[in-house]
Amino acid sequence: MRQVWITKAGAPEVLQVREAPDPEAGEGQVRIRVKAAGINFADLMARVGLYPDAPKIPCVVGYEVSGVVDQVGKGVQGFAEGDRVFGMPRFGGYTDTLAIGADQVFHLPEKMSFEEGAAMPVVYLTAYTMMIFTGNLREGSKVFIHSVAGGVGLAAIELAKTRNCVIFGTASASKHEFLRARGVHHPIDSKADYVAATRAIVGEEGLDLVLDPVGGKSWSDGYDLLGPCGRLVAFGLSAASSGKKRSLFHAAMQVVGIRKYSPMKLMDENKTVSGVNMGHLFHRLDLLRPQFKALIELYEAGKIAPHVDKSFTFDDAPAAHHYIHDRKAIGKVVLVP
Repeated sequence: MRQVWITKAGAPEVLQVREAPDPEAGEGQVRIRVKAAGINFADLMARVGLYPDAPKIPCVVGYEVSGVVDQVGKGVQGFAEGDRVFGMPRFGGYTDTLAIGADQVFHLPEKMSFEEGAAMPVVYLTAYTMMIFTGNLREGSKVFIHSVAGGVGLAAIELAKTRNCVIFGTASASKHEFLRARGVHHPIDSKADYVAATRAIVGEEGLDLVLDPVGGKSWSDGYDLLGPCGRLVAFGLSAASSGKKRSLFHAAMQVVGIRKYSPMKLMDENKTVSGVNMGHLFHRLDLLRPQFKALIELYEAGKIAPHVDKSFTFDDAPAAHHYIHDRKAIGKVVLVP
């Protein structure tokens, strides 16, 4: 098999393709011939050495794949050779052959491409968990989505539209026309003062939901924009990244600047602060499988559709990471063997 390895912490050029023997499907596993693997921002953070959950470098990362089952291990039911599937490994997805527990595998809808399949699991489960599963998103809510042109952002737009929400979001100005067409009512330039721009629209009534993968000061600003019964959901700390290489000083400064939230203050202000880390939920398939089933039903109903911006070959994995770092991506970027 061929895999994309992080050979050392550093710029995208540290990614290298290496060969290894094909794995065998063990008991309770299936083997997938991978057709596409999704890239997430956590992979970039792992590559620069700022993702504490990642395996020790050198390593293979990747949370999501799609492909075809070509081997079924002992005791597995519900899957057969030739089945088109999603796979959700916690790590190890940057590979062309994957042995994985059958409980981490889902059937791919007939009309879904492999690239779309690799673009769906992590971002849609993250958005669904934040907004629907734990969020109980109310009809007509005012929702603010940071990095709204990213994979989670586009998924969140679609879920917000199912509840007729008013959608705000930050993105580069060049992406605003695309975002308006997708349903964002108030796109805001990511370089602008989004707090002032949002406050000018919502006034003192505030926002109902803020989805923030940035962190640092941004979490404080988002909290202050909430109205009564509003909720801030943290799902990343991209502010800790200073670019394509690691700066521990920059990362530490972002962490130090995070506001502490007292339960007394939350109670007095009728606000909620919560967090989602999909990588820490992979062992709770009892929670994730019903959510993913609901997402597949939404896909089949035409209410959601993963948006793949660009596909890169394994050999071009460094270019794929550069593309995301340079904020060129709209939606998901995937690797194809």
